[in-house]
Amino acid sequence: MIVAGFGLRAAATEASLRSALIFAGEVRLSALAAPADKAGHPALSALAKAMGLPLVPVGDAELRAQVTETESLRQPARYGRGSVAEAAALAACGTGARLLVARLVGPDGLATVALAEGKSE
Repeated sequence: MIVAGFGLRAAATEASLRSALIFAGEVRLSALAAPADKAGHPALSALAKAMGLPLVPVGDAELRAQVTETESLRQPARYGRGSVAEAAALAACGTGARLLVARLVGPDGLATVALAEGKSE
């Protein structure tokens, strides 16, 4: 399974998320993932619905438990210092997941995305 993990600002739109995802490359996704407190964001919900994919909410403890390649100094401390996008993707894929694409910032700066691969289905 391949999961796209997202980090996003409140002002992010579905277009913000789509454009960030385009940067990550053309892959067949199994799910989208985001921090649990962002999983109800209208842009994420719209993207998941449009793509016909489940949206996996990832709790703060799960996010902090992930080892990420990049750090984000701008995100709230509750997520830990690692990339939220990377952590969400890795956590949603489960134990043994590996990062395929490290955090990329979308063109409008309102969303980040990372791709991870795992065995969970």
